[in-house]
Amino acid sequence: MMTETTAIMAALSTLSPPQLSDLTLSILSDIRHHHHRLSAVLSSPILFSLTLHHLYSLSLPQKTFLIARHLLSALRHLTRHFHPKQPLPALPSTAVKQRDLDAVLLLLLLCEIRQHNPEALETSPTKWRETLSELWCDAMLTLSGIGFCSGSVLIPYIETATRCWKFVGEMGCCGGDGDGKVAASPAAVVSLPSVEVRGRGVECVICKEEMREGRDVCELPCEHSFHWMCILPWLRKRNTCPCCRFPLPTDDVFGEIQRLWEILVKMGCT
Repeated sequence: MMTETTAIMAALSTLSPPQLSDLTLSILSDIRHHHHRLSAVLSSPILFSLTLHHLYSLSLPQKTFLIARHLLSALRHLTRHFHPKQPLPALPSTAVKQRDLDAVLLLLLLCEIRQHNPEALETSPTKWRETLSELWCDAMLTLSGIGFCSGSVLIPYIETATRCWKFVGEMGCCGGDGDGKVAASPAAVVSLPSVEVRGRGVECVICKEEMREGRDVCELPCEHSFHWMCILPWLRKRNTCPCCRFPLPTDDVFGEIQRLWEILVKMGCT
């Protein structure tokens, strides 16, 4: 059975060279921004103190949500070239406040050091900045010698996303009302096309009535059609097609993470 990282790499291997190049450049820009922010936090005693204090003020569910938002941003990068036959709309930005971005980047760094070099954090938190700065500088010097290629950029990015995915999963997070049901994103619903019914005998599976020839109905990206008055109440509660369970985008963070992750895994297994 493929690991998560291997499955994602397998999915990305299906992209064309121009798509892979575009994805790599996009992720490289994201990584550079994150490195810039983390370097700023570690180089400033005041900013480091404020960021660490902000982390201490967050509950575990709040920290989990912060990591989930960070993961969702990464998954949107990784799935940017995997679209259904009908293109879906741009969803609300996953950008977080600078304070929260600094906090999640510092949190991920602390988690990584705790796993690979736990003795480095056995000192007082007041000395953490100096210790973390040294370790971060060593890591940056190592990375600077890698050179630019898709693997050197994508693999660490995917591994970080995988660790975030496992953490969110271990915390038992799910979207919607707790049973995994989430509403479709209003932006996705508004973008759904209206098509004219051609032919007779086509049934709307929600109301079980025939969709009359010449009538305008709603078509989902999976190409299943429904009466507008039937599908709209459905999509306010669920983001899946009533026929085939094709998932539409959702504004629920955990639900959208699940949707995008399944896209990558499915593409990697085909």
